Amino acid sequence: MSTHIPLPPTRTEHLATTTPEQWAAVLASPPARAAVWVTAAARLGSANAQAVLGQWLLDGHGLARNPAEALVWFLKAAAQGHAMGMNMAGRCLENGWGAPIALARAVAWYQKAAATGLPAGQYNLANQLAVGKSIPLDHAAALALYKQAADQGHAKSMTKIGRYYEDGVVVAQDLEAAFFCYEEAARGGDFRGQFNYAGMLAARGRLPEALDWLSKVPLTATPAYLQKIGAVLLQSSHPEFVQIGQQLRDQGAHTAP
Repeated sequence: MSTHIPLPPTRTEHLATTTPEQWAAVLASPPARAAVWVTAAARLGSANAQAVLGQWLLDGHGLARNPAEALVWFLKAAAQGHAMGMNMAGRCLENGWGAPIALARAVAWYQKAAATGLPAGQYNLANQLAVGKSIPLDHAAALALYKQAADQGHAKSMTKIGRYYEDGVVVAQDLEAAFFCYEEAARGGDFRGQFNYAGMLAARGRLPEALDWLSKVPLTATPAYLQKIGAVLLQSSHPEFVQIGQQLRDQGAHTAP
């Protein structure tokens, strides 16, 4: 039995009576219809709705894509202490979505989001610590944050941990630990983890499994990443990898904006 979708709220009291089931029904409804409801709720001050509206404006989901307006709504949610609003404000400011790139401001929002325990915030702050552009380089702190996020099931963070063990940065090199991390990340759906796991499987002579995991990478990978790993695979000694590398590079180039 489907849950009734309430009319768009017109007063804050309406928001207070919206049940979790109704909220879920709104999010699952046709994009244009859902956007009307979420916009009304955001204007009434719902931090959850503001964060969702920001994401939909960023993605063009049910609304015309508008990164500048998306950032406005993320900042409104962030000002109310909404963890994902903080994180997404940081993402916008880091990448120049809707405003000029401002890494110091992005890091400040990541720090606030990470302090709430949000895995995405911990991951993004760790990334900044790992490159040291707008905050002092600190691989130990980055690894600690990746582990905190991974403990909550964050697949991308597991891939990062695997890289630390594979390269022996901060920790002693441990290829078994790296293999475990990449497998967990791959099974969690991270395309970088899937690629790295495939590489380690191939190195262990498990080529059919490696090829199976490589086939999953383009399902979620960015065009830029497909072009990058396509070039890497073209240098492989395995003919099957070379063929896939050409396909991935071409696919990445074809789908790039």
